[in-house]
Amino acid sequence: MKYNRRNFIGGSLALTSALFLTPTDTFSYPDIEPVKTSNGFALLIMAPYWGFNGSVSDFCKKAKKDGYDGIEILWSAEIADELFKALKEHQLAVGFLCRGDEPQFGTHFTTFKKVLKEAAENKAQKPLYINVHSGKDFFTFEENKRFIDFTVQYAKESGVPIYHETHRSRMLYSAPASLPYLKEKPDLRLTLDISHWCNVSESLLEDQPETVALAISRTDHVHSRVGHAEGPQVSDPRAPEWKEAVDAHFKWWDKIVAIKKQQGKILTMLTEFGPPSYMPTIPYTNLPVADQWAINVYMMQVWRKRYQ
Repeated sequence: MKYNRRNFIGGSLALTSALFLTPTDTFSYPDIEPVKTSNGFALLIMAPYWGFNGSVSDFCKKAKKDGYDGIEILWSAEIADELFKALKEHQLAVGFLCRGDEPQFGTHFTTFKKVLKEAAENKAQKPLYINVHSGKDFFTFEENKRFIDFTVQYAKESGVPIYHETHRSRMLYSAPASLPYLKEKPDLRLTLDISHWCNVSESLLEDQPETVALAISRTDHVHSRVGHAEGPQVSDPRAPEWKEAVDAHFKWWDKIVAIKKQQGKILTMLTEFGPPSYMPTIPYTNLPVADQWAINVYMMQVWRKRYQ
């Protein structure tokens, strides 16, 4: 058959359709050692609004139907009324993402504090936690420390846990960049999305076990996306070619869960496989190579089976 763009796109569409039908158990996960669970431990799994093509109300309905305990969503006063109505109707917990985006420290920090306080002090529903994208990778060490100081104090005042996400372009964008903050600020609590660190380091962090261990000890919330040496998201964690990366992430997550079980504390987790362009796409079409929602539900089910 003569190659042309139409044939390529047609074949790609067929391949994409086949990938959507991938079995959910294509390889086994590393064994997990039994851990004594203390009273008080609970695993709460949240659905990501990121990438959902529909209203907040439709999203909450679908999240509840598919078995989630709650949702994580970027705080916005504009959607607050619809959001809180849907949360109440479907009896879902909520965690908010808050951030500033300005490139100048002063205005950025002002926005950061403003949106965080709005999210924590809303009158409709107290968030289970607030996840923050804090600072910038180009802010100074002293500037970025102010985000930690503010959130530690404000978490005590508001009673809402605040977790700093390990995220590219932010203060905690890599393992070595995060280490000074972790050492100097013992009250710093993390949302561990270790996929970013894998991407930045072009590795599965085999050469930084001490930093990873310290981060794990400070983690209260997990974003369970699987990254790899060349990207923050594998195409499909069910695919056998990603076994090494998936196994590495589950070994890290095993340690986090074990700590929470021993402590008898709550652990929250967000299934955060994202849409294009986090999700790889077929050239010329921008069609994702797998179903984002199906992958996230799969991760939720694996976590429940493995850790509850």
